[in-house]
Amino acid sequence: MNALTTPLVALATGGTGGHVFPAEALALELVTRGCKLALVTDYRCAPFGALPGEVATHTVSAGRLSGGIAEKLGGMARIIRGIVEAWRLLRELNPSLVIGFGSYASVPTMLAARWLRLPTLIHEQNAVLGRANRLLAPMAGAIATSFEEVARLHRRDIAKTMRTGNPVRQTISEIRSFSYPSLGKDEALNLLVTGGSQGAAVFGCVLPNAIAIMPEVLRARLRISHQCRSEDVKRVRGVYAALGLDSAVKPFFNDMPRRLHRAHLVIGRAGASTVAETTAAGRPAILVPYPFAMDNHQSANARIIEASGGAWVFDECDFTASALAGMLCSFLENPEKLQKAAAAARRLGIPDAASRLADAAWALLPPNGKSQKSCGTAPSPREEVA
Repeated sequence: MNALTTPLVALATGGTGGHVFPAEALALELVTRGCKLALVTDYRCAPFGALPGEVATHTVSAGRLSGGIAEKLGGMARIIRGIVEAWRLLRELNPSLVIGFGSYASVPTMLAARWLRLPTLIHEQNAVLGRANRLLAPMAGAIATSFEEVARLHRRDIAKTMRTGNPVRQTISEIRSFSYPSLGKDEALNLLVTGGSQGAAVFGCVLPNAIAIMPEVLRARLRISHQCRSEDVKRVRGVYAALGLDSAVKPFFNDMPRRLHRAHLVIGRAGASTVAETTAAGRPAILVPYPFAMDNHQSANARIIEASGGAWVFDECDFTASALAGMLCSFLENPEKLQKAAAAARRLGIPDAASRLADAAWALLPPNGKSQKSCGTAPSPREEVA
């Protein structure tokens, strides 16, 4: 591939880690295939840390259509401004392909790309098509999904939809190359508690109380890595210390892949990144979906993992200290339950999702690696996917 045919791929993402992490994982894969990359985002998203200096970062305006009349009008104004900014940017960059990862931050760029008749691909991380992707799906050249079945996906768009899985970091996908950690009836159980990118208050309350009421002989076998909110760290750490437990309590773990590798069980929310990483690594989980997630998508994610046998799901109102204590005691007394669930989670995971998504992107690239400036008629979705 020479300089004249090197494709430039624009990645439109932003917002939470659930939208940004898969874009970064795909970026790493595309770089190995010789692509040039441009990240188009809003003011909230930092440059990709895994590719310093290799991805040009551009910001455009973006807004939500939520709240009262004034908020909606302001959001619409920011979207229109963002479309104009993205249109000018894409005209200058002339990318071969534009890929969107959902969130309202991607909308202006993806709309501008379609109006410039550039090839487009959108990726949906959850089991429910998000609002941004519902808007973009009819005009997208192709749609990649993380789950086999995705709610809110219109029948007319099924023909251009493929399941690629949700890309995860290579350090996560490599975990499945190792066997599930040994866990006998007298061995320690490594418990990893994560509340997503911002922690979760419910885990900081329920976990310490649950562990405190467990029989001491079982409680002593727990080894806990607990990611929690900064304001809860001192209290949670104090409870575990008073119980004499081997624990690490922090707002953020820089070595999350290592801790996931050692974990026998994960307790967390059911966001896209959590379910993708636990299944890719082959780790069983207790999932407590965030009850206020848009379209209740976390519950949809969790129920799919539960149906496969790879997780146990609690609604937050049912996630009590007594219920959790009973479940942890059951696992300690019957470790084969965790081993069986780990195998089920592993079967559901797609560790090569980044490669599969890159293949889908590659299929949409023009033969010479260069897009044409907006001219002529827009290709049909079928023509773009072919």
